[in-house]
Amino acid sequence: MYWCQPFLVIFVVDKKTNITMGKSTHFFGQPVYGQLIRSLDRDKIIEMSRKNGGEKYVKSFDGYTHLLTMLFAVIMRFDSLREIEAAMTAEVRKLHHIGIEKVPKRSTLSDANARRSEKFFEGVYRDLYDCNKDKLSSDTRRNGCEEWIKRLRIIDSTTISLFSNAIFKGVGRHPKTGRKKGGIKVHSVIHANEGVPCDVQFTSAATNDSFMLTPNYYQHNEIVAMDRAYINYEKFEELTEKNVMYVTKMKKNLTYEILVDCMDMNADGKMEYREQVVVFRKEGISHIARIITYVDIKKGKQPKLISLLTNDFDMPQETIVAIYRRRWQIESLFKQIKQNFPLRYFYGESANAIKIQIWVTLIANMLLSLLQCSLERSWSFSGLATMVRIFLMYYLNLHTFLNQPDADLKIMLELAAEAPPGETENE
Repeated sequence: MYWCQPFLVIFVVDKKTNITMGKSTHFFGQPVYGQLIRSLDRDKIIEMSRKNGGEKYVKSFDGYTHLLTMLFAVIMRFDSLREIEAAMTAEVRKLHHIGIEKVPKRSTLSDANARRSEKFFEGVYRDLYDCNKDKLSSDTRRNGCEEWIKRLRIIDSTTISLFSNAIFKGVGRHPKTGRKKGGIKVHSVIHANEGVPCDVQFTSAATNDSFMLTPNYYQHNEIVAMDRAYINYEKFEELTEKNVMYVTKMKKNLTYEILVDCMDMNADGKMEYREQVVVFRKEGISHIARIITYVDIKKGKQPKLISLLTNDFDMPQETIVAIYRRRWQIESLFKQIKQNFPLRYFYGESANAIKIQIWVTLIANMLLSLLQCSLERSWSFSGLATMVRIFLMYYLNLHTFLNQPDADLKIMLELAAEAPPGETENE
């Protein structure tokens, strides 16, 4: 028989210490993802899927759920179907808050990517653009305020390398193995004051860019900036007849007759601009244009001469140069998309699955661009995409948090500076 000595435990609690729940100023009843997709109308999207034949023989994985699943994968930068399923399973308790009632299996998502037409996702993108283009164009912080910005459209294309040459015909060969890779070329047109594509077309990488330059697509008094791959005298003449201005870079092998040639010199006797009026003749077409040559000086590089071609004879040379330099806006857009979204690996091997992933990437890019425009605080796109990816399934007020991201940190520092609570004593 054992006998135990009685003992007394005394807990000392500092009366000044208040035990409360978290002091976050950003708590919200819906995950960040739910707030990000608020502009997507479920009923409208399902109806668009039905019109494209995407709701036939569907039990639960409808077009809206398919779109949200792909958006989740693209924003989180997942590389495989297995990653998508595992991540969504981990967040299963939160999915119903964003409109997903069941975690899709890998096979379900794979079949949907092969079966549901990419035209449905194209329709979602175009509808989202039409509904929000005014919001995008109103942000002068990144779009500039020059008079000609609202009239400027920029055309270019980017090539996305693929695993096989069987689906989309590629160009060139791998420098080490010599094997030819496939590639899909994404042709895009953007308004300079919006910053997202207003028109997108897909072709194989071997397709020439010039087909995208359609004069009937442009309206009176608009400006088109493009690189030299789009040079086509017949189309340039049509643009001139429609009073549409173009600016592009000269090719070295162009032949023309010089009508006027003059040069502007600075105070040191060096050339600032050379201006020529020329006529191009080819296959019965005569096109009169203006060539502006200037010295391009970049830090750390040798100065070089750049020649621009335009059909405008009234704008100052400085404006023509500024318009062409804005063409790099579309190059920055391509770089932004490729750096922040997964386009090195695809969730399917069919042409339809590849196009779906690209359309969803463009939708994600537009949603983040809309978020960037709506914030008072200035964010880089990469920084914003990273923050959204980290907190995608957190219950935070998205706008409050991104406008004041240091608020919680300040509270934690204040709490850390307070005196620690009384210690627990045992006797």
